[in-house]
Amino acid sequence: MRSSAIAVSGLRKAFGDRIVLDGIDLDVPAGSVFSLLGPNGAGKTTTVHVLTTLMKADGGTARVAGHDVATEAESVRAAIGVTGQFAAVDELLTGQENLQLMVDLNRTASAGGKRIVTELLERFDLVESARQPASTYSGGMRRKLDLAMTLVGEPRIIFLDEPTTGLDPRSRRTMWSIIRELVAGGVTVFLTTQYLDEADQLADRIAVLEQGRLVAQGTPDELKRQIPGTHVRLRFSTVAELDAAARIFAGSTRDDEALALRVPGDGGTKSLRALLDRFDEHSLSAEGFSVHTPDLDDVFLALTGHTTEVVAK
Repeated sequence: MRSSAIAVSGLRKAFGDRIVLDGIDLDVPAGSVFSLLGPNGAGKTTTVHVLTTLMKADGGTARVAGHDVATEAESVRAAIGVTGQFAAVDELLTGQENLQLMVDLNRTASAGGKRIVTELLERFDLVESARQPASTYSGGMRRKLDLAMTLVGEPRIIFLDEPTTGLDPRSRRTMWSIIRELVAGGVTVFLTTQYLDEADQLADRIAVLEQGRLVAQGTPDELKRQIPGTHVRLRFSTVAELDAAARIFAGSTRDDEALALRVPGDGGTKSLRALLDRFDEHSLSAEGFSVHTPDLDDVFLALTGHTTEVVAK
């Protein structure tokens, strides 16, 4: 069983009369991706700020890399890296100079600084642009440089707060590949994102935050199974076929315009086989069918009552 990279119990934070975190509990196994989801204002960024020692909690406990964030802040900072919502690069400096600046500021990395800079430029495919000002970089290149700067001190835990906001689909997938490589190397990633497909692709476990409270936790598949709505969608070529099918499947929902029938089910092979057997019994046939299961969009909407930004999959 993997040890906990982050352990949170009863974490509370308020700003005046407004409660932002209302006693949340989290456990993030080492060497995994943990994604915290929630609508704007749910408390995601506040959680990150507390766990990265940028803000003090009003109650509860939080340990990061085995260190208490309240009493061992310096040890926590030595073990983590943070990439915020916006790339924190100096646009007047080149990519290489940005990395060198981080090396100079990091006592543990300064001894092998030149090697570290070279390796990170190669790792993030920034060698050709290394001597160009960061102001000339695309959004994706800036994000890669920002993450490379975060890795200068070889942190064991990385907090990624909305890491792909504003990136095009190709740049987002490049960032996903980099994150997977980091985790394969033993790094723990704490990810906040509003792109649900991103959480679905990357996260080993997900927690959903709503108005400062955790309303669900689990793997992506576990969360999807909590939401009803799995069904088989059957398409027909004639109204007569649709009418006949609708009569034999109680509880089905028809779409006359699309000549389609939606039949509730669990998505398993047994229920699908039973459905097709009934078609044979009544000498019916469909033009086509597909199985639909709830996705994280459905989970998010059901748990928070909010829609969120989702890019095309």
